[in-house]
Amino acid sequence: MKTPVFTAILLGLSLHLSAQEGKVIIQQDPKIDELLKLYTDVNSKSGFYQIQVGFGDYQKAQNLKSQVEIDFPDWYSKIEFESPTYRVRLGKFKTKLEAERKYLEVRKKYPDAMLLKPESESKS
Repeated sequence: MKTPVFTAILLGLSLHLSAQEGKVIIQQDPKIDELLKLYTDVNSKSGFYQIQVGFGDYQKAQNLKSQVEIDFPDWYSKIEFESPTYRVRLGKFKTKLEAERKYLEVRKKYPDAMLLKPESESKS
């Protein structure tokens, strides 16, 4: 007797439930967009020296990047696609001196590594 009554009460209460609708308005300072653009410009690839550790198909690049992250855990690393291969790049060095010092360290573990100069910003 308790089960049918309890079921009827539960069913009756559930019919009166309805979802609430709301509207979210986000007000943000317009200077945030300017800051995001500035951040993107500063952290873009141009202007930084990088070390290319190796390249190959996607699987090889993934394996190499995993190994690089173990060998140099505190350094920035990423995979970039430049047709027809994936390239594993390491670091974002602002000065040539810093890049060359790190390059010598990387060459001990990865003899095929190459030091890449920053791209010029005057490209069209």
